Amino acid sequence: MRSVYLDHAATTPLHPEVSSLMGEFMREIFGNPSSLHSFGREARKWMEEARQKVANLIGASAEEIVFTSGGTEADNLAILGVALSRSEKGRHIITSSIEHHAVLDTCKFLAKKGFEVTFLPVDRYGIIDPDDVRKAIRKDTILITIMHANNEIGTIEPIEEIGKIARDHGIIFHTDAVQTAGKIPVDVNTLNVDLLSLSAHKIYGPKGVGALYVRKGVRLEPILHGGGQERKYRSGTENTIGIVGFGKAAEIAARDLDQEFSRTKRLRDKLIRGIFEKIPDVRLNGHLKQRLPHNANFSFFGVEGESLILSLDLQGIAASSGSACSSRSLQPSHVLAALGLPYEWIHGSVRMTLGRTNTESDIDYVLEVLPDIVARLRSFSPLARKLQA
Repeated sequence: MRSVYLDHAATTPLHPEVSSLMGEFMREIFGNPSSLHSFGREARKWMEEARQKVANLIGASAEEIVFTSGGTEADNLAILGVALSRSEKGRHIITSSIEHHAVLDTCKFLAKKGFEVTFLPVDRYGIIDPDDVRKAIRKDTILITIMHANNEIGTIEPIEEIGKIARDHGIIFHTDAVQTAGKIPVDVNTLNVDLLSLSAHKIYGPKGVGALYVRKGVRLEPILHGGGQERKYRSGTENTIGIVGFGKAAEIAARDLDQEFSRTKRLRDKLIRGIFEKIPDVRLNGHLKQRLPHNANFSFFGVEGESLILSLDLQGIAASSGSACSSRSLQPSHVLAALGLPYEWIHGSVRMTLGRTNTESDIDYVLEVLPDIVARLRSFSPLARKLQA
């Protein structure tokens, strides 16, 4: 049976060049990068070369990169680190209603500890109005955290404008760029950000490693304490093999960004056109143009999303209902709910995200099998029968 992977926003396969380099490193280098002897110095050299490659991907300096265990820890370090270090100046945080749970849940945790959090609304395309950010700012606002692009619907936010607002008011600005780095141009100076989260496994690197960009001059309170690694921001022996793989993945992502942007966008647009031509009563969630080049999130009226995903899987096609971190939850998508979608549309949502492994024939195959799957599932649906009547 044919196999088509359309869940690259959840995770990506390890790039062959990354796998090869990690294998070489694992066989030859084992020293602790904090050790002073030659074995430690060699491991440190590899790690610092990787740090520079990650920095290059986002237009940062190597000393501004703090390695973490992934995007979730990077988000936690950014938000908790600012909250703990600036609580005497204020206890108000601004975020959006469609953030990844790594941001939302961290902000909700702080709300239980006496901080005040403003959750900004979005329009029907998932876009945050910068004027809403400006209006929400108070004298005690210490942090604004808004994602660069949404992980479910792919909508790209006006981060550059929001960052300028934050800078004009002297407020620390963090963005979760886990879904954007390596997919679209990301430059920390252009975006006006102070903190930016990254994850290796979203760009064909290994799982279990990420990074937080910390602009020079920004101070954070660490959330892990111990040996003082990573400029004392993240204690613990570094995951050197993961970091080396992350560095190589970042180097490849920067090298191939323009080519992959054009290729995946062309395939994505073909998928969107084909679905609208072949299947009635479907909507595209998120902004039509201001979206990631590889993301397509659909709602099929009268279809249960989980049943659709399982039916696709039986045909060898991997898709998802949204964030992989919460895909096993029976709760409706908080992102689609924030767009104002009725439950019957939220219930039938499917996210398809493309990547390096996809070809035009993959899209042809999806467009061949998907209409019949949707029609079959609708034949069992009271909602769909009501619509047809």
